[in-house]
Amino acid sequence: MAHKFTVLIIEDEKNICNFIETTVTNNGYKAVTAFTGADGLSLAASCCPDLILLDLGLPDIDGMEVIRTIRRSSNMPIIVISARTQENEKVNALDHGADDYITKPFGTPELLARIRTALRHTNTVAGSANANIYSVDGLTIDFEKRLVTVDGREVHLTQIEYKLICLLAKQPGKVLTYDYILKQIWGPFTDTNNQILRVNMAHIRRKLEANPAEPKYIFTEIGVGYRMKE
Repeated sequence: MAHKFTVLIIEDEKNICNFIETTVTNNGYKAVTAFTGADGLSLAASCCPDLILLDLGLPDIDGMEVIRTIRRSSNMPIIVISARTQENEKVNALDHGADDYITKPFGTPELLARIRTALRHTNTVAGSANANIYSVDGLTIDFEKRLVTVDGREVHLTQIEYKLICLLAKQPGKVLTYDYILKQIWGPFTDTNNQILRVNMAHIRRKLEANPAEPKYIFTEIGVGYRMKE
């Protein structure tokens, strides 16, 4: 089962928000919307979107602060959509961690092209010549198609499970700490209790491993975190 990319839209002008939501939904993405910065940060933590479309002129929190808050713990791509046309505003947003900047008004083709570019960049930051595929001992993860198979059998994962396995698979052999994983997947406001992480990892192992008690793909470093087989 292919997993749709989730796009979080943080925009207080409802007509613009509705237009963007319709555009991304009609082009195969899952859309989640927020009309305030606070709600946007909450959804960024709970929904784990693949990309954020952010207006800077929000009614409660300035968009720059939203970027700063997200960047303290996550590298999820952020595209700023703003009526602020001054060059210093664009530079400021990019310096604070935004990945791209679109000035209002904008056309549908431009918006979709920027989204595709941001997602493509995120999915190919692995560093190997074949960064779109992770494959070892019968387990294959196609990051571009968002498909997971074991010995040719398709494995159905939830959005959270898929994000977890991709996070590990894009850094194979490296131990990722519990705290790092929690912040990358659930955001900066998540509880430091790693029970939710252990539960999801147990579900993943039951789906991937022939014997979950003796895993051959995802290893636990006791008291530290998890490591994906190289």
